[in-house]
Amino acid sequence: MPEPSSPPSFRSGFASFVGRPNAGKSTLTNALVGTKVAITSSRPQTTRTVVRGIVHRPDAQLILVDTPGLHRPRTLLGERLNDLVKSTWAEVDVVAVCFPANEKIGPGDRFIVNELAKVRRTIKVAVATKTDLATPEQLGEHLLAIQRLGEETGTTWAEIVPVSAVSGSQVQLLADLLVAQMPEGPQLYPDGELTDSPEETIVAELIREAALEGVRDELPHSIAVVVEEMGLREGRPADTPLLDIHANLFVERSSQKGIVIGHKGSRLRQVGTAARKQIEAMLGTPVYLDLHVKIAKDWQRDPKQLRRLGF
Repeated sequence: MPEPSSPPSFRSGFASFVGRPNAGKSTLTNALVGTKVAITSSRPQTTRTVVRGIVHRPDAQLILVDTPGLHRPRTLLGERLNDLVKSTWAEVDVVAVCFPANEKIGPGDRFIVNELAKVRRTIKVAVATKTDLATPEQLGEHLLAIQRLGEETGTTWAEIVPVSAVSGSQVQLLADLLVAQMPEGPQLYPDGELTDSPEETIVAELIREAALEGVRDELPHSIAVVVEEMGLREGRPADTPLLDIHANLFVERSSQKGIVIGHKGSRLRQVGTAARKQIEAMLGTPVYLDLHVKIAKDWQRDPKQLRRLGF
């Protein structure tokens, strides 16, 4: 039995499957999600990043995020959507590109990987899907072609994994590999059911991420964020909505409070600006973000406070 003071590390994060149409993204999502996971239908007016499913495991929580399909833009809207895809790619922890094993790699695949190569910080994984439709020889050639495409586009694949969602082959292995790439962190969603508004959870996570940027070494896990209130401001014309978000950042000690607030509040202002941009990109609505830093003494070790902070 491990000592209660040192729980085994838990990982949580976001992964996005991309690929040209019919590359097997949905089938793979369903295979990973299995029956353990709630599939959410996000209300279209509040979010354009759709959480497709959540893989709950004892050691991790893997959130699978959908992005609008990426294509060569022919219209301004197409460009906007493509920009949105790229901003989503920059926000998730891992992007997994699906290449169906029963089809040759073509210009559509190359276009996606070239675009993905521009997103520097995100971990990239290649998945050879539909392996049940290919012979062993075809699969071998396919995996080499994926490797070559990575080299030609300057993309480093963290993993290249062949799977069949239909037969279930290697799906568990893919889940393990994706989890291994996730950062350590708390569960982002409650077990089982998803709330009606996963937006609040994601907003809290984006604020937390912005708050940790640049101070990770000083306070790796000591920040919890609770969104106290979130709603559209009343009395605004329909074509210029404003989303009011009031959130509290909880730290464990007053010295940490000083770090997060910064000299004359400069750091907290930066956090607010960075988080607001990310939230606006995700929800597609202008946001007014009101942040306050509070102390919850040793909250990470206090079950009552953990519950209150949503863990």
